[in-house]
Amino acid sequence: MSDTKQTVDQIRAVFGDAMRHVTATVHAITAGRDGDRHGILATAVSSLSFDPPSLLVCINRSASLHQPLATAEIFAVNVLGLENKELAQLFVDARGEDRFSLGDWQDVAGAPVLQDAQSTFVCRTVDRHEFGTHTIFIGELVHAAHRRNSAPLTYYDREFIDPASADPAS
Repeated sequence: MSDTKQTVDQIRAVFGDAMRHVTATVHAITAGRDGDRHGILATAVSSLSFDPPSLLVCINRSASLHQPLATAEIFAVNVLGLENKELAQLFVDARGEDRFSLGDWQDVAGAPVLQDAQSTFVCRTVDRHEFGTHTIFIGELVHAAHRRNSAPLTYYDREFIDPASADPAS
């Protein structure tokens, strides 16, 4: 590491490259609003507290889910497993309701929940914070489910992968 002063653009370029090489679990963040289902994929999800059980989800304000989530009382975090890779790609390629054309989706407390996800967390929105280009949504869990026989689908260097296959040389 050098002490050379970097421009903001240089920092952004290095930051983007570095973050592409941080393996992250893939989540389908979903919400229902006015009878419609909305969802996007996200990796910026984290547990926040065990008392009360809560999560934080970071959503770009330009994302299709942002406005529905901003007004929804309930949202779901569906932790995708390896067997959900095709659904993850559908969430990338499709828009709107078409994202829900694959998989067994059930309404739980007003949010779309993928029945064969590795884990699902249904949350009541308790707080929101804007920072930079994103809104941080804090949700307190109202429902949780987990399947032990599923490995997580992860994202690494712009691809969905099995975590055991991540190539550190790429």
